[in-house]
Amino acid sequence: MLKKLVGMGAVFTTLMLGPTVLQGRAQDAAAPKTSADATEARHAYRADFVLTEIEDGRKINSRQYALNLNAGESNQLKVGTRVPVEVKQGEIQYLDVGTSIWCRLRDRSNTEPSEHGLRELSWLGNDVMLNLTAEVSNFAVPDQQGASMRPAIRQMKVEGSTIAVVGKQMVVGSVDDPNSKRQYQLEVTVTRLK
Repeated sequence: MLKKLVGMGAVFTTLMLGPTVLQGRAQDAAAPKTSADATEARHAYRADFVLTEIEDGRKINSRQYALNLNAGESNQLKVGTRVPVEVKQGEIQYLDVGTSIWCRLRDRSNTEPSEHGLRELSWLGNDVMLNLTAEVSNFAVPDQQGASMRPAIRQMKVEGSTIAVVGKQMVVGSVDDPNSKRQYQLEVTVTRLK
C-alpha cells in the first residue's frame, strides 16, 4: 500500500511539475542570444577602394578610399561638392558632384539559410560577398562643355555584387568614358581586421 501511495505521489508530482519544467527548458532553448553571442558571430573588415583613371593604356590618376564594415552591415562615404543649379526661374536645385561609395559585406557567419535550409556552399573559407554602388561625377572639361552656359557633369556608376577573396585585390568595375580615350577602373581589397 505504501508503494502504491509513493508511486501515485510520484505520478501526481510529475503531472503537476512536468509542464513547468518542460516550459522552462523550452524558454531556455528559445531565449534570444545575448549581445556577447551576437558580437562573437560578427567579424570586422576593411574595404580599400582604388579608383584609377587610365588613358591610352597608362595610369594618369588614382584616388583611394576606405571603409570599415562589420559583416552583415553596410557603410557609405561621400566626398564632393554640392552645386546649385537653377532649374526654373528662381528655383534652385543642388547636385552632388564627387564620389559616393556604398558597400555591404557578408561572410559565412551571417549568411541566411536557403529555402532548403542549407547555407550557400559555393563560398570558400576566405570569401566574402560584397554588394556595392560607386558613383563618380565631375565637371566636363571646357572642350566637352558644349555651347551651354550651365556646367556639364560627367558621371560613372558601378553597381553590383561579387564574391571577393579576403586579402586579394580585384577589379569590381571598369568603364570607358564615351567622350575621350579614358577608362576608369574600380578595384577593391577586403581585409579582415583582428
